[in-house]
Amino acid sequence: MQAYPLQESTLPDRNLRIVLASRPVGPPSPDNFRIEQAPVPSPGEGQVLLKILYLSLDPYMRGRMSAAKSYAAPVEIGQVMEGGTVAEVLESRHPGYSPGDLVLSHSGWQTHALSDGAGLRKLDPAQAPVTTALGVLGMPGFTAYAGLLTIGQPKPGETVVVAAASGPVGATVGQIAKIKGARAVGIAGGPEKCALVRDAFGFDAVIDHRSPTFAEELRAACPDGIDVYFENVGGKVWEAVFPLLNPFARIPVCGLIAQYNATGPFEGPDRLPVLMRDVLTKSLTIRGFIQREFQAQRPAFYREMAQWIAEGRVRYKEDIVLGLENAPEAFIGLLEGRNFGKLIVQIA
Repeated sequence: MQAYPLQESTLPDRNLRIVLASRPVGPPSPDNFRIEQAPVPSPGEGQVLLKILYLSLDPYMRGRMSAAKSYAAPVEIGQVMEGGTVAEVLESRHPGYSPGDLVLSHSGWQTHALSDGAGLRKLDPAQAPVTTALGVLGMPGFTAYAGLLTIGQPKPGETVVVAAASGPVGATVGQIAKIKGARAVGIAGGPEKCALVRDAFGFDAVIDHRSPTFAEELRAACPDGIDVYFENVGGKVWEAVFPLLNPFARIPVCGLIAQYNATGPFEGPDRLPVLMRDVLTKSLTIRGFIQREFQAQRPAFYREMAQWIAEGRVRYKEDIVLGLENAPEAFIGLLEGRNFGKLIVQIA
C-alpha cells in the first residue's frame, strides 16, 4: 500500500486532511487526492472541536468524486473528502457536549474538525465497540436493514440473494434474511470471502462470482428461483441473477459498484426491452433507494440490531487500516474488492 509522505504531521496543532485534487476518469488513482496540513481550528460559541479517531470508507464516495448529477452534491476540487467518522470531543463551547465525549460525525478525511452539534450522535463504548457505529450499527447496517425489510420484505421459506455478501451491507442483509426465516444465498469474490460468508455469517449457500461456471452454480443454489435480490454490484452478477427471478420478486437497488468507474456506453446488446418485459410479465418490483429515505426506522434499527448482535444472531468483520495517509490507497482497493469486511481507517 502506497503511503503519502508526511512532514511533521504529528504536531498536535496541525490538522492533517486529504482533499480531492482532481476528478477521476475511470478508476480513481492516488493522483486524484492531495494531503494537506492546516492549523487546528478553535471552536466558537456553540461549537465543539473534534479529534477524529476512525474514518469510514464506503463505495458511495466514488460518486462524490464525480461532478455528474446525483442524489447528493459532489465534493468540490480542493475540498476535504467526505465520510462518516467516530470522533472525540477535545474542546466544547456547546452545552450538549463535554470534552471526552465520543460521537458519530460526518467530518470527512481529516484529523480534526469543528461541529455545531448538528448531525452528531453520542456513542457509548460500553454498549458496543465504537467502530460499529461506522458499520453494522451505522450507515451500512441501517442500509441493509431498511432496504431489505422495506423493499425486499423477505418471507419465511423465500430465497434471498445478495451480491457483495462479504461486505458490511451484504453480510448484514443475509443475516437479517435468516432471522426472518428466509434462505440466504450470498455472492462474493474469491474463496476466502466465500468462506467468511458461509462460515462466519451463516449463509445457506455462497457462490464465487469469479468462477467460470458462476451462472450455473447460482442456478443450482437457487432451485426454487429468487424471491428477493439485494443489488450491490450490477454487471455480470445481475446478468446471472435476472433469469432466476420469480414472479413478484423484489429487488432493492442499493449500489452498482461494478459500474462506478465506467466512462462510456455499456458494452453488449441492449437488454432494456427484455428487462422491461419481465418487469411486466413477472410483476417485478425494482426500487433504488438511499438509506436516508427511511430515517423514521432508525430507533427500531438501533434497538433490534443491538439485540441481534448481543444474541449472536448478527456478526460482523472489520478491516482496519492504520493512518489517514493510507486512506486513498485503501479506498482504491475497496473499489477493486481488496478489503475484507467493513473498511475503516484508524486515525488516532
